[in-house]
Amino acid sequence: MKKSVMLSSLGLLKNLPSILKTQAARQLHKASAVCSQGDLLPSLVDCAQGGKVAHFSSAEMESRLSKLRAYMAKENIDTCVFTSYHNICYYSEFLYCSFGRPYGLVVNHDTQTSVSAKIDYGQPWRKTYGDNIVFTDWQRDNFYRALQKLVGDSKSVGVELDVMNVFAHKKLQESLPSATFSDVGVPTMQMRMIKSAEEIDLIKNSANIGDIGGQTVAGVLEENIPEHEVALASTRAMVREIANRYPNADIMDTWTWFQSGINTDGAHNPVTTRKVQKGDILSLNCFPMINGYYTALERTMFLDHASDAHLKYWNVNVEVHEAGAKLIKPGMKCSDIAKELNTIYERHCLLQHRSFGYGHSFGVLCHYYGREAGLELREDIDTVLEPNMVVSMEPMITIPEGMPGNGGYREHDIFVVKEDGAENITGFPYGPEHNIIKK
Repeated sequence: MKKSVMLSSLGLLKNLPSILKTQAARQLHKASAVCSQGDLLPSLVDCAQGGKVAHFSSAEMESRLSKLRAYMAKENIDTCVFTSYHNICYYSEFLYCSFGRPYGLVVNHDTQTSVSAKIDYGQPWRKTYGDNIVFTDWQRDNFYRALQKLVGDSKSVGVELDVMNVFAHKKLQESLPSATFSDVGVPTMQMRMIKSAEEIDLIKNSANIGDIGGQTVAGVLEENIPEHEVALASTRAMVREIANRYPNADIMDTWTWFQSGINTDGAHNPVTTRKVQKGDILSLNCFPMINGYYTALERTMFLDHASDAHLKYWNVNVEVHEAGAKLIKPGMKCSDIAKELNTIYERHCLLQHRSFGYGHSFGVLCHYYGREAGLELREDIDTVLEPNMVVSMEPMITIPEGMPGNGGYREHDIFVVKEDGAENITGFPYGPEHNIIKK
């Protein structure tokens, strides 16, 4: 592969002047090229323009890539072909928008190159820590032609079997007939579970921005306000704060779910136009997103008052939440935390009303992609908590329609596991003392 196409990650920043010269030469070449019919509809093109935009430092990105390459060397993997949102973002900072097209990141032992569609033009190059190659729509399977070019004669190729569908896997096999494939989805997930200092700093900031979303909800909440208006106010406040703290960040995917009444029964129910009434059970869900990193603030709330039946269930859920917070510390097994908290619900005859696991990891994930499934607080996950893991504590029960106190109850805090315990980085208060909103 020509050096003008691939940039060494190690020299990306210190060689910036020469990179800019190369980029200028690229643009001059493209501007002065004589077009023939064959040139008008190429399979692969170079769309690099503008300057590189990064949130994380080069040292941070090199640390991630060096761990990946150490694993590749150990397992005799020549090249990794990533196709997931989370790993492409984690190893390159580029978060793609699919709209039905495939995207990728090819990492070998020297370079990393994102593969993007021409519809995005130069933005993927600007966001990628490394180089970028662009495929066009003019011929079928140009994405796989790009992979052929980048993978070359590599014999051992790592892929993410947990996200690659059968069709894509077959296409890749046909494109690289001499290569053997092995799964890197689980090993890379395990790498992502331990957060760096820069990641933890971002996650703390994001959690604080979630608190701002929660404060906004409490401020605008009133009788007859529709769910969607509450959600819009919260999202607007969080987006503006992200823009204030991270002026170079992509402003994308921050959202709020605000649910009321029966709409609280599911944790991920979409916002509706239902109007809030006094005495309604409410679910606050604020989700700031910064460069692909998600955090959350989730709270049970009521407007004006809560019935005795509602208070009974709410207080039980708070009891579980507080017990769970004490269990988050190094050396604890995820499954053991879940089993111990089950005993509290069981004592109150509420275990059958549990909705899902007790918490999960944070990092590059969203409501439509990604998850560090090996770090969830569930009975079937035996991962042991370690320092610099980041997990939530978020017990939820749903009392069915027709029963007194019906609705969904959930509290959610985020914890950074430390050497001797855990730091709660969520500041917005929880429970009946704070979240029965009087207006």
